[in-house]
Amino acid sequence: MRRTALPRRTRPHPGRGRPAVALLAVLALALAGLLGLTGTAGTALAATDYTQSATQLSASQAQISFTPTTPAAYVDVHYLVNGANQQNFRMANNAGTWTQTVSSLGTGTVLEYWFTYEKSGPQYDTPHFSYTQGGGSSGGGTGGGTGGQVATPTFSPAGGTFTTAQSVTIADTTAGATIRYTLDGSTPTAASPQYTAPVTIAATATLRAVATKSGLTDSAVAAATYTIGATGSCPTQSDTPDFGPNVHIFDPSMSSATIQAQLDAQFAQMKSTSTAQFSNNRVADLYKPGVYNVEDNVGFYTSVAGLGQNPGDVTINGDVTVDAFNAEDQGNATQNFWRSAENLSINPSSGSDRWGVAQAAPFRRIDVHGGLQLYPASYGWASGGYIADTRVSGQVASVSQQQWYTRDSSMGSWAGGVWNMVFSGTVGAPATTFPNPPETTLATTPVSRDVPYLYIDGSGKYRVFLPALRTNASGPSWAGGSTPGTSLPMSRFYVVKAGDTAATINAALAGGCNLFVTPGVYHLNQTLNVTRADTVVLGIGYPTFVPDNGVNAMQVADVDGVRLKGLLFDAGTTNSAALLTVGPAGSSAAHAADPTTIQDVFFRIGGQIAGKATSSLIVNSSNAIIDHIWAWRADHGNAGTVGWTVNTADNGVIVNGNNVEATGLFVEHYQKYEVTWNGQNGKTIFFQNEMPYDVPNQAAWMSPTGVNGYAAYKVGTNVTTHEAWGLGSYCYFNVNPAVNSYHAFEVPNTAGVKFHDLLTVSLGNVGTITHVINDTGAITAGTTVPSNVVSYP
Repeated sequence: MRRTALPRRTRPHPGRGRPAVALLAVLALALAGLLGLTGTAGTALAATDYTQSATQLSASQAQISFTPTTPAAYVDVHYLVNGANQQNFRMANNAGTWTQTVSSLGTGTVLEYWFTYEKSGPQYDTPHFSYTQGGGSSGGGTGGGTGGQVATPTFSPAGGTFTTAQSVTIADTTAGATIRYTLDGSTPTAASPQYTAPVTIAATATLRAVATKSGLTDSAVAAATYTIGATGSCPTQSDTPDFGPNVHIFDPSMSSATIQAQLDAQFAQMKSTSTAQFSNNRVADLYKPGVYNVEDNVGFYTSVAGLGQNPGDVTINGDVTVDAFNAEDQGNATQNFWRSAENLSINPSSGSDRWGVAQAAPFRRIDVHGGLQLYPASYGWASGGYIADTRVSGQVASVSQQQWYTRDSSMGSWAGGVWNMVFSGTVGAPATTFPNPPETTLATTPVSRDVPYLYIDGSGKYRVFLPALRTNASGPSWAGGSTPGTSLPMSRFYVVKAGDTAATINAALAGGCNLFVTPGVYHLNQTLNVTRADTVVLGIGYPTFVPDNGVNAMQVADVDGVRLKGLLFDAGTTNSAALLTVGPAGSSAAHAADPTTIQDVFFRIGGQIAGKATSSLIVNSSNAIIDHIWAWRADHGNAGTVGWTVNTADNGVIVNGNNVEATGLFVEHYQKYEVTWNGQNGKTIFFQNEMPYDVPNQAAWMSPTGVNGYAAYKVGTNVTTHEAWGLGSYCYFNVNPAVNSYHAFEVPNTAGVKFHDLLTVSLGNVGTITHVINDTGAITAGTTVPSNVVSYP
């Protein structure tokens, strides 16, 4: 975002705006509570977390089987016979497969059954399954072949993390069944290899198997991920860790004056746009459950968060504020980057809280008892922003905000809109009226999973909560009282803090630990390798990874369920090929049930140092969710850190995986295609872009297709399905205003590639964009007025 104020326009102002459970199950759940285990009814990990089946043993008996992919301390089965008389049993463990025999069944008797199982501390509930006696076997479906369904294959050993190659046996309880399998994560077909002998897995892979038999319905697909090359057990960490000096933990027993003094002192250090914006200061303010009477002004690289399990557990009677704080801002908030608020409730002092921000400033899991103002008090420009999993009882007023995205939230009303206001799954959002007013609304978010977050339990121990995956979500995840999901104890996390190196961090990852990254700047002389499925890397206070010697900062294997949240990657002065890569090139495994999520992850090329990286984010894994990123090649910064040949970077984001979704995609100033999307069936909800300011001349900026400039968002020529909503691209070629971009969006002309509500703007008529998308849309106007396209094709 540009450093100087935009040309002033007439500023808008705020506007009209099941059955009873048997004693055994009750005791099991009570014990789980005493042990600090958590689970939510109806919530389960991915299907790859277990396999299950029900198989007929005799005319009157059936056996229910459950095989977790990692060892379980217990598995309970619950079942109904013809819809009544629920039974609950602790299953018997037989070499990792848990079984329970059900007797007194007759032909046609229907069992509805489900499981509660333990995994590494937390417990989980599965969906419900159905089996009909006399119909063969059930692998989780309801039958369908005339002879029933083949049992789901099982694996031995079950999936997990191993130091050496594994020889995996695949078995099936249906006599005479044929098993076919794949190792690339794809669904097995009749053309896939037939299982005849144990399968050797020497490198990390996802094994999938299906069993077939003539006259029966094919089995459900069994799947498990085998991570090879790391130990599977994190050395025990403390559940009440030392988070280091940059994490401030407030307790309601502390006096308001003491807390306020701490907040004011750190804000004085983190406030100035001219001195703090590119400093090494990093801080997190964490509030234990309770009520606080404070005013929390939020400066650069500051995270404010509650330590309750839900937003209502921490209440601020006062404000959590971002404004155009400094004289040098001249009332303008377009540089209010890198700050966040999360997981608390606010009773604003004057009826409305103010969050006047630009990029990389998420407002998550907040309950505002009043209004929310997204603009500075001066009504100057702001360039945000992002809200998710939040409730605002009053009006949300955008006013001078140029663009904004709100996901899975609720509000009393919305007022305002300059260029591009986008909503998905937001109760109370305005109807789609783009371009006048410029508002785009989707009733639900197709796929979402809220961020992992730190909280403190009733015994004073720290845990990390992992929200469950949602499909077609609407409203905050906690609207029903609590966010569905599971939690992990801090004993499963390595706390990264001052003094840690790439070697110590990699050792923790290799040891099976998750990472909790505290505020600080961490220089890397080797790539951080995330290889274990379901690894959590959670940062607070904008922890920053800087690759010093041209290495890629972080690489994630093509495994299920990795969660990355709250990280800043800052390119080093030796060029890196990529800062973050998710999945190696050619990744083909499917991860729909347990995707990798990249959330509040930010990338910077230049600004503080003369950084260089060919690409910032490359996503090769399928089904990944990119939820709020800002990839920024700096347009301003410390002297000597910005320039066409100084902070070089070709691409912001490259997506090669299929079925990837982006919700809140901010990418700015890269020197070639800023976003390149090669995967099939991609979706983007909200895109904000500025083209590079500093193009020296047209000859230096010509696309491979021979047209002027590079599109900000390019969909690969072989893509046949892609859809996007609410996209804006702006130009400001201040080094050479004669520079032109032929179009901002370049896509294949095919019916399966669809774009909705997109625009271009020339800021102050400094350079031009001829078309919006392909050859469609008018040239940018000379009065900072958008050129709009409502739909394409």
